[in-house]
Amino acid sequence: MDKNKSKLKQEIIYWSKRLYEKGMSPSTSGNISVRYKDNFLVSASGTCLNDLSESEIILIDKEGQTLDKSKNKPTSEKIMHIGIYNQRKDINAIIHCHCPILTSFAVAGIEMNKAVLPDFGLLFKKVQLVPYFCPSTKKLATAVKKVFKTDNVALLKNHGIILGAEDLKTAYYKLECLRAHAETYIYSKILGTPKTLSKKSIEEIEKIYKK
Repeated sequence: MDKNKSKLKQEIIYWSKRLYEKGMSPSTSGNISVRYKDNFLVSASGTCLNDLSESEIILIDKEGQTLDKSKNKPTSEKIMHIGIYNQRKDINAIIHCHCPILTSFAVAGIEMNKAVLPDFGLLFKKVQLVPYFCPSTKKLATAVKKVFKTDNVALLKNHGIILGAEDLKTAYYKLECLRAHAETYIYSKILGTPKTLSKKSIEEIEKIYKK
């Protein structure tokens, strides 16, 4: 195994543990992938991300064929990952998880579009809702791919969330930011009526960050 491949696998293991520890990927739910040369490294099917080992990270090609000699099978959601990578050359890492607080929006059928925190307004604007399709199917992969033409994240109705970024570290922190926004929004709903930031406020934040 070359050093770069091994390093990427260790990165996947590290961020997988972070996901589990933060309660964003309970039990054996969720999967992670990264771009590796012209192929992709993906977590294995049926594995708990907290216990992921290098042998449970599988190399697949652009058609989803396994390139490693392994007793483990790549995640059944691989076609969803591949569809995004083949369409978006700027995305090199993808996290799909069933984070309960984020998935609650997907279950309720509510698009996340209320900027109650500056980071949400700056990073996301909104998070579109993909209609329900059976997990691991081409129909779901096609629907997600459609959203990723313009966006880097999507809620999957009655399923979970998927987010892509230039690297795994960025993907993880954006996901954690999104979870914090979801929690804040829900708690503010319990306490009263959430007050959203104005378009002018968001534009002001964007100017500051551009500097």
